[in-house]
Amino acid sequence: MKSLLAIALCMVQLTLLAAESPPRNFVFILADDLGINDMGVEGSTFHETPHIDRLAKNAARFSNGYSTCQVCSPSRASIMLGTYPARNGITDWIGAATGERWKRNDRVLPAANGTRLPAEAITMAEALKVGGYRTFFAGKWHLGGKGSFPEDNGFDVNIGGHHRGSPPGGYFSPYNNPKMKDGPVGECLPIRLAEETASFLENNGDTPFFAMLSFYSVHGPIQTKKKLWEKYCAKAKAAGLTPDRFKFDRTKAVRQVQDNPVYAGMMESMDDAVGIVLNKLKELGLDKNTVIIFTSDNGGVSSGDAFATSCRPLRGGKGRQWEGGIRQPYYISVPGLADDGCFIATPVTGTDFYPTILDLAGLPLRPEEHVDGVSLLPLLQGKAIKERDLFWHYPHYGNQGGEPCAIIRSGDWKLIHYFEDRHNELYQISDDLSEQRDLSAQKPEVTATLATKLQAWLKQTGALIPQQDARFNAVKKKTQLEAARGSQLQGLEKTHERYLAPDYQSPSRGNGFISGRD
Repeated sequence: MKSLLAIALCMVQLTLLAAESPPRNFVFILADDLGINDMGVEGSTFHETPHIDRLAKNAARFSNGYSTCQVCSPSRASIMLGTYPARNGITDWIGAATGERWKRNDRVLPAANGTRLPAEAITMAEALKVGGYRTFFAGKWHLGGKGSFPEDNGFDVNIGGHHRGSPPGGYFSPYNNPKMKDGPVGECLPIRLAEETASFLENNGDTPFFAMLSFYSVHGPIQTKKKLWEKYCAKAKAAGLTPDRFKFDRTKAVRQVQDNPVYAGMMESMDDAVGIVLNKLKELGLDKNTVIIFTSDNGGVSSGDAFATSCRPLRGGKGRQWEGGIRQPYYISVPGLADDGCFIATPVTGTDFYPTILDLAGLPLRPEEHVDGVSLLPLLQGKAIKERDLFWHYPHYGNQGGEPCAIIRSGDWKLIHYFEDRHNELYQISDDLSEQRDLSAQKPEVTATLATKLQAWLKQTGALIPQQDARFNAVKKKTQLEAARGSQLQGLEKTHERYLAPDYQSPSRGNGFISGRD
């Protein structure tokens, strides 16, 4: 009897302690176009990222963490809404050409694409605000224009978030950003965004908060300071320069080596910015009760835009349907729960952040909103979640060579269905991370099963399917690809030589060679 009474008293005490514990705070750091292998902690020997590395080593690291799309706007919408792009209608970067506005010679017409977050949807920020959280946003938005900015979707403060996907004035002030005042001439954008975030933390540390630091980095245009360019030029040359830096993969050339000194400088600046926020949390004593999440909206730009990094051993990169385009750094640090650098192999995706954050905040889940997400709290507690398949839908052509397709990952299997000719590719990711062996012919039963599941999911979500383009000229397309194979490789090697040239200048406004669009 006494033992039962003691247990009951203990349970009451624990309940009271839990009730007295302050709600968790949240800092969500979202990078743009960051490849999973761009950080030192993930294996890069060229880029230097000590602050992100420190964060990763004190977080639960999901080794099969994914974005919901290979380009930015859809992935960002999924984080805010907890739904797949196929369901919410944002399936490409907002502003991309669709239908007959697509003027390239391609087999199908890109499907229609959403232009803003659905007004009726309750975003993650709105749910947290209802739960008593002060909400803050800094950086890239690209989820709609007037009437659909961060402040229209649950954020109390918005610094820098507007309709554009790349920084209108580049990475150094003056920024020409309608949602952020210019700083002193030459001020560095990621550092400014981090300082704004640190200021918010300092002024709101006594209130439960959700702060989202959404970097424009490391999206094009690639720009850095001269000092950092010099540092990484020397490092690239000391490591030995390879003569074959690019390889043509089906539709476009792909960078194979991390040795771009301008991009490396951008990486260091973003890492310094992360350090500013981490250090401020510690300085204020908020690190003991703040969940920190770090991820990217899509893979690194190994193809298209500035061809800036390599995602190897993953195939492809941003815009592509392979792992290099969709597998991301996916770190969640929860003080006292998941702060020891543990690895979690369960496949997870961008829709899962919404319910996970609500769960960690002690707020009711909203399954009618985050329809495609599940709370990862059990995984952070060392438990399991129900097995499920993950899906992607990209009925578009990517600037980086991506092809219109839909994808299912089921266990170790990944099936890619191509809308151009309706063929399927099948890869066993556990044994073929680089996706070099298409097993669809050897495993017809697996292929058929996954294809059936994928088609059922596309129908259930109301996914828009691209239609054949009557303007397509197959002979001309073959000639175009053959010409691109030679000219791209040669041109890219020359461009890279300029980055390493002693007289190279990295201006504050545009790099003079290639600038990204989305």
